[in-house]
Amino acid sequence: MEFNDVVKNRRSIRAFDNRRVSINTIFKIIEDGLLAPRSGNVQDWYVVIVQNKAVKFSIAEACIGQYWITQAPFILVVCSKPSKTKISYGKRGEFYAIQNGSAAIENMLLSIENEGLGSCWIGAFEEEALKRIIRAPEGTKILAVLPVGYPLENPPMPKRPDLRNIIYFEKYGEKELKKV
Repeated sequence: MEFNDVVKNRRSIRAFDNRRVSINTIFKIIEDGLLAPRSGNVQDWYVVIVQNKAVKFSIAEACIGQYWITQAPFILVVCSKPSKTKISYGKRGEFYAIQNGSAAIENMLLSIENEGLGSCWIGAFEEEALKRIIRAPEGTKILAVLPVGYPLENPPMPKRPDLRNIIYFEKYGEKELKKV
């Protein structure tokens, strides 16, 4: 698929059919996440791959009762270890760890679309409950839950803001590009 098509076609998918997804496809998606930029090239995020029905149900409960995610053959729980980035960047490393993981998540979402699959970036969850479910080590931050499967829906493109309403030149509020 062409890159622009992947970007334009990606949607949040909340309904999946029961077709099997290859674990090798899941590995490829995560490998595409590894191609995202990282502060100081520090690998501070990791993924827990879940396919067990009971564990998926527990995750759905921790995701504020979003039980639709249990339909997906796989759930990827993307986590960060900010302590790794803090070694090089101090307190600011906590922020960088979130950025690093978020860049990887977006790469994974685009890879999921490119593979003909669907997902939804879930950020609504009870973090401590989720950490217990996946047995995350001390210091872990949960960044996202990504259910992955073949979509049963094709949602329309959401309304997007007009580009002119979100860009400024040189400083906030400046709407005109000045000649230099």
